[in-house]
Amino acid sequence: MEHRLSLVVLALLFFGVGTAGYCDDEVDNPWPREIQTKKGTVVMYQPQPESLEGNIVTARSALAVELNDAEAPIFGVVWFKSRLDTDRDERTATLVDITVTQTRLQEQDEALADQLKILLESEIPKWGLTISMDRLLASLELRDQQIRTSNQISTDAPVILFEPDPAVLILIDGEPRLKQEGGSKLMRVINTPFTILLDSKTYYLNADAKTWYSASDLKGSWTVATLVPKEVAALAPQPEESDDEDSDEEPGPPPKIIVATEPTELISSSGAPEYTPISGTELLYMSNTDSDVFLHLSNQQHYVLLAGRWYSANSMDGPWNYVAGEDLPDDFAAIPEDSQMGTVLYAVPGTDLAIEAVLDAQIPQTATIERDKASLDVEYDGKPQFEAIEETTMSYAKNSPTPVIQTGTSYYAVDDAVWFVSSNATGPWVVATSVPDIIYTIPPTSPMYNVTYVRIYDYTPDVVYVGYSPGYTGTYVYNTTVVYGTGYYYPYWYGSYYYPRPATWGFHVRYNPYTGWNFGLSYSNGPFTFYIGRGSWYGGGFWGPSRYHGYRHAYRHGYRHGARAGYRAGYRAGQRNSGKQNMYNNQRNKARSTQQSPARNKASAAPSTGRANNVYSDRDGNVHRRNDQGGWEQKTKNGWEGSSQRSQMQTAQRPTSQPSSDNRSTSQIRTQQTKPTTTRQPTQSSYGGANKSTSQQLNHSYNNRQHGSQRTSNYNRSRGASRGGRRR
Repeated sequence: MEHRLSLVVLALLFFGVGTAGYCDDEVDNPWPREIQTKKGTVVMYQPQPESLEGNIVTARSALAVELNDAEAPIFGVVWFKSRLDTDRDERTATLVDITVTQTRLQEQDEALADQLKILLESEIPKWGLTISMDRLLASLELRDQQIRTSNQISTDAPVILFEPDPAVLILIDGEPRLKQEGGSKLMRVINTPFTILLDSKTYYLNADAKTWYSASDLKGSWTVATLVPKEVAALAPQPEESDDEDSDEEPGPPPKIIVATEPTELISSSGAPEYTPISGTELLYMSNTDSDVFLHLSNQQHYVLLAGRWYSANSMDGPWNYVAGEDLPDDFAAIPEDSQMGTVLYAVPGTDLAIEAVLDAQIPQTATIERDKASLDVEYDGKPQFEAIEETTMSYAKNSPTPVIQTGTSYYAVDDAVWFVSSNATGPWVVATSVPDIIYTIPPTSPMYNVTYVRIYDYTPDVVYVGYSPGYTGTYVYNTTVVYGTGYYYPYWYGSYYYPRPATWGFHVRYNPYTGWNFGLSYSNGPFTFYIGRGSWYGGGFWGPSRYHGYRHAYRHGYRHGARAGYRAGYRAGQRNSGKQNMYNNQRNKARSTQQSPARNKASAAPSTGRANNVYSDRDGNVHRRNDQGGWEQKTKNGWEGSSQRSQMQTAQRPTSQPSSDNRSTSQIRTQQTKPTTTRQPTQSSYGGANKSTSQQLNHSYNNRQHGSQRTSNYNRSRGASRGGRRR
């Protein structure tokens, strides 16, 4: 069952604004923002979202107008809508084509109020607002949310292997398919992302620029080759860009090679399992593995998290059975967010990370495609061959790496998250301005399912506004958490060429709240990097879109660091090196999309120095502020009135000049609870000047702002560390 996001995700977008892009030097809290006009200064406080429909957002914001000849500011609320342009790589969004739809000012002089409305309606659309997507990610009104979910996701367990020695899983997509390497006697295994060559009776597996394994049987015993034929060595993948940390890698023992030809996941440990307790819980985690493995003391069950899904077993040898997140022991929700195993909380229902991951999965990556520059040539292996899409009246081209869907007499193709249309399977193709609704009924059991996450929002005679949400590259919401992949195995195409289909299993997929999914080795040490993604004749398709290579850099870099600084350090390194994944930034799309920043030539709304971000609006358009004592005050014609600060109502005309200092952790800001992290519980503050509903709404908004500020600060630090050099 699928639902469309309506109200919730906007908070994730509106709580951090820069003027020209996100940067490490940006102040932790850029709100409120102000802009100078001929008549005075307009101060806008942090917007509060109300809806998201496609790429159109609506929001309201408290504001203050400080006229040049006035003694006190005039407060009010402005409602506006805007088109949203996003960049998930930079985690920014830009408000484009802002339209002020309504204003409400607390000004008794109607003539002056009308003049101010005209001022706001003319000035605000001129502002250039670039938004940090990480500010207040969790500031969401959960009672209003409608999330697109997929209830047909498969949770069947793959083959789960445990190896108490350093080991690496080499996945082959079914039984090996061999093709002769052009101009030589060598044969290549083409249905794998790894480089595997056959020279006479010996197989060679590339492990590094200068390192190869050899074996006489693909599924047999592999050893590091001491002699490698020149023809084989010449076919080593070209090294990727170097990592500054590579220079001090110490040689380690070569890992064992395990070859699988069916959906498989490998849990590898360095020796017998070693367990470490998690404070405040009855959980132990396996500390000498890169996998997320737990032992619960009360029920003596082992738990492993794979591609966002939980599986349990009596022993590490299995058998493993799926466990719904809601059925996990309560101790999982008590794992401290800042602990070594806090990374798994995205898969524990009700935790902040889980809620935020679900909401983040709704945010699209957007682009503006120039219709006269966009073209497409669809490749087929022979004549087009179409196969029915089950549960629908549509069919898809099974012998093409490009998703081509036939519905009626029309053909629709998706190329790098851009829809094209033609009356013939072989073209000519033009950029589509609409897509039939029936396409969005394709079920997860089809290899075409991911294209249902690519959208067309609007168009003009010159451009088409498009976007895709993370489902296009494998992130799906199942129940109340995110998972990677649909869990289904899709048969590949093999004729003259090999075209793989999206795979869920075999790549040790892990989640990071900032970068999404990372791929990694179950073990890597020293120089062994096992280049991935360049082994077959056709280099894409394993991770969804044909030219999308997933988070391959994490596979190469991340888990190497575990040899030097511990396994969890290797996981963190994988997060930092996950790379840039915006499909609209690749070379093909750069040539056909509008690259100019929409905010260019706009007036910049700068952070307002010396003002606290403590002013809010309610749904009725009233203005409130939180004072230093934690109480709420409402702006009225008499000033600021509230239960705890009535003495200020005649004298305090401006919001508090500086925010109160708060050095608490994220979880402390959200709640004073005994468990380190659970579902969000707002800090309550009485408000005699408003009803209970308004008070709860304001407390919720306040707690969310505090949490978002901490989240943005954490992201700034993590990004700075990854750019600034080595972590120890």
